[in-house]
Amino acid sequence: MTIEEKYEALLRLIAGQGRVAVAFSGGVDSSFLCHAAAAALGDRAVAITVVSPMLPKSEIDGAAVFAAKIGINHIRVEEAEIDEEVAANPKERCYFCKKIEFGTILRVAKERGINTVLDGSNVDDLGDYRPGLKALEELRILSPLREVTLTKAEIRELSRRFELPTWDKPAFACLASRIPYGERIDKEKLSRVEKAEETLRAYGFRQFRVRSHDRIARIEVAPEERRRFFDETVLDSISQTLKSYGFLYVALELEGYAMGNMNRAALV
Repeated sequence: MTIEEKYEALLRLIAGQGRVAVAFSGGVDSSFLCHAAAAALGDRAVAITVVSPMLPKSEIDGAAVFAAKIGINHIRVEEAEIDEEVAANPKERCYFCKKIEFGTILRVAKERGINTVLDGSNVDDLGDYRPGLKALEELRILSPLREVTLTKAEIRELSRRFELPTWDKPAFACLASRIPYGERIDKEKLSRVEKAEETLRAYGFRQFRVRSHDRIARIEVAPEERRRFFDETVLDSISQTLKSYGFLYVALELEGYAMGNMNRAALV
């Protein structure tokens, strides 16, 4: 199918559900899915965001702005605590996290008479270690972008055509993905990572991660952005700022950012 045919198939698939709730994180995929759901169903589509310590404030605020821009009803659900199965951070953490998060979204949707929840995973997500997809299958969450075989590149291109501000937004994953499997997750660590990544954003970096190895911060930036660290003033300033957040040591991943870097340990 052409990209245009895939989009038309997407609209038909969503429209056939009658009423839907989109699990909305504010990322490229879920933002595009919100746009498509609103186009297909109008006010019979809603967006639901679970606000938890896993999601940075910048993402939450961005999701609210986007929802207002496209005119979809945006429901925020506050989840202040981290479930013990997630906090323990096993290799299957994403499974437990998705089971809890989407269970909450299903409950909130059904309270509003909506039985179908959509998630924004695409066909490219099948190529990485994604235990959370099993949870979506068990909860019978519909993944329409995967159903019509849309790739990440195609989603970005369609988002660009529809002038969605997220079309070139860098890839993002929840803050828990910054902490190695087996190392316990808590709010303090997540907050430290969030502040560290906001520091990199303030320096103008676009694609980045701050991986937290206990009290060591391991910075990853896009390979083409690494040269920006060839400045002693920048190195010293970023290091000192991150240490002020509670890190003892600050290191740079020499090969730069790569999606799924933290999953290496899960695949060996």
